[in-house]
Amino acid sequence: MTASAIAAEPRARAGGVRSLWAGNPQAVVQRGLIAARSSNWIVVLSGFFEPVFYLLSMGVGLGALIGDVTTASGLEVSYAAFIAPALLAVSAMNGAVYDSTWNVFFKLNYGKLYEGMLATSLGPLDVALGEILYALLRGLVYASGFMVIMQFAGLNLAWTAILAIPAVLLIAFGFASLGMAITSYMKAFQHMDWINFVMLPMFLFSATFYPLSVYPDWLVPVIQALPLWHGVELIRGLTLGDLSWGMLWHVLYFVVMIAVGLIFTTKRLRALFLD
Repeated sequence: MTASAIAAEPRARAGGVRSLWAGNPQAVVQRGLIAARSSNWIVVLSGFFEPVFYLLSMGVGLGALIGDVTTASGLEVSYAAFIAPALLAVSAMNGAVYDSTWNVFFKLNYGKLYEGMLATSLGPLDVALGEILYALLRGLVYASGFMVIMQFAGLNLAWTAILAIPAVLLIAFGFASLGMAITSYMKAFQHMDWINFVMLPMFLFSATFYPLSVYPDWLVPVIQALPLWHGVELIRGLTLGDLSWGMLWHVLYFVVMIAVGLIFTTKRLRALFLD
């Protein structure tokens, strides 16, 4: 084999951490922002109105019939104040999951975008973090806008509600990293149906619209194992001022989700394009 043939032969990266991380995830974020200039911003903004419509229809309409609701800690609040933080968590989940599944699936299998990125100095961890950070920017816009609506509606009942914004980013980070990891193993668009199959039950059975006490005893441990329930409880506690040390377990839950998602995504991207 000639020297030119050896030089042209693709090689797997080596060098431990440096083979995974070039310290430049902002390049992926910048590429996403540039590409978004030509996209339909009405479609992007439509994701903001979904929780607003749920809040108006159920929080205001149904809330007039239900009245006050008692939380798990015994705090009585209006039904609108009860579901508003849950809808904020759901919005974070939906935005993060759809950005890290459908968009990533197209870029991975049809656009061949990541293959081109990894042909540069970027490592798989740069690509994973860049895509996730770009999804978080979208989630930050949604969360900030919805928090303003909650403030004008008088649904932020404590000063700690401002901490709900970083909590939303933590929740979105967890779902985005895990969603991207799962998507990297999918081979066909039909597999994406499993995403909705999992998300819909989480939306309905995570104490989003009803207190945990209304569910059967055998179902409660299942609900408490769902990631959305941890997000709902975290944001609900912050917006209502219902704080406890147990909220740290919700934070730890999403930290573990982030770590697991990043590890699997990084390994998968390296296996697909570098090894």
